[in-house]
Amino acid sequence: MSFTVLNVAYPLAPVKDDTAGGAEHVLSMIDSALVKAGHKSLVIASEGSSPSGILLPTPAYTGKINSSVEKSAHLSHKSAIDRALDNWNIDLVHMHGIDFDSYIPDPGIPVLVTLHLPIQWYNERSFFLKRPDTYLNCVSRSQMQSAPAIKNMVPYIENGIVINDYTIDKNNKGDFALSLGRVCEEKGYHCALDAAKIANIKLIIAGELFPYEYHQQFFYHEILPRLDNDKYKFIGPVGKEKKKDLLSKARCLLVPSLVPETSSLVAMEALASGTPVIAYPQGALKEIIENNKTGFLVNSIDEMAQAINKIDEIDPDLCRKTAENRFSADIMIKKYFDLYDKIIKKTIHLPQQVLRRLPYE
Repeated sequence: MSFTVLNVAYPLAPVKDDTAGGAEHVLSMIDSALVKAGHKSLVIASEGSSPSGILLPTPAYTGKINSSVEKSAHLSHKSAIDRALDNWNIDLVHMHGIDFDSYIPDPGIPVLVTLHLPIQWYNERSFFLKRPDTYLNCVSRSQMQSAPAIKNMVPYIENGIVINDYTIDKNNKGDFALSLGRVCEEKGYHCALDAAKIANIKLIIAGELFPYEYHQQFFYHEILPRLDNDKYKFIGPVGKEKKKDLLSKARCLLVPSLVPETSSLVAMEALASGTPVIAYPQGALKEIIENNKTGFLVNSIDEMAQAINKIDEIDPDLCRKTAENRFSADIMIKKYFDLYDKIIKKTIHLPQQVLRRLPYE
């Protein structure tokens, strides 16, 4: 069955194959797979995005992000969705943004919402929408266990990565630990810096510092004072090739998240690179990392430092094999395509213009 899918990104983050955000990265993989499989892929995302399918751009915003910017972005996304539904024969809308309820389309076309972030970060109304043919899915078992029991929640689909994008190179390991991802308080990179100093190992932090005021304040108060130009570095966002190089050469990846992670693509990428992961056991991290086998689950900065000093006990080949067996994007994509097919087949087959005018409670 061939279908046309409209993927809708979070309005304030571009969609690229080297994007920093997990939601955008998953969207990018789904979009690419749709095109490769011969389906029609439409993507609503901010200007500067580069999907494999057809981009229907909304304005990109620079400078500080505040409530006024968010409101404007919601209106632009809602308008873009309405135009897309008027001009394309779309079978399903797949939404990825935390604020999806602010621009969800009118009733008619079925909507799937993937919840990429911790459940408590969403508006409560997001789980009790009266819109018909609207389905929600989580990205890990632990995330789904924390979600409210609602009838339109479908089974979780675990995130995956393109395994062959990453290589294991045991002969060229560096002398540094790595933290990689969005730079904000909940990622706990200040803890990674403190642990690296105790363990006396270099640390590279790579990632995007977004223009939210609380992200910037955290960086300037907690990260910047802990850096120096030699041993503890923040190098900003990195492209796909640089990220792959860092992951393959790092002695370990540090993931000291302070909130329940719904998934961790970077942990999966590290394992695919033969690089062990040391993390706090937050949310899905305790599902991804096998303690004492593919890394270490720790509960404090001191324990993280101790784990760094015994990281050579972890077998890089086992890390790679685990990633191949558990975290392949092919598994994720098949599950999404099967879900698309199931949702589309159970939807009333009427013209979109009629469906969108049907009354609902």
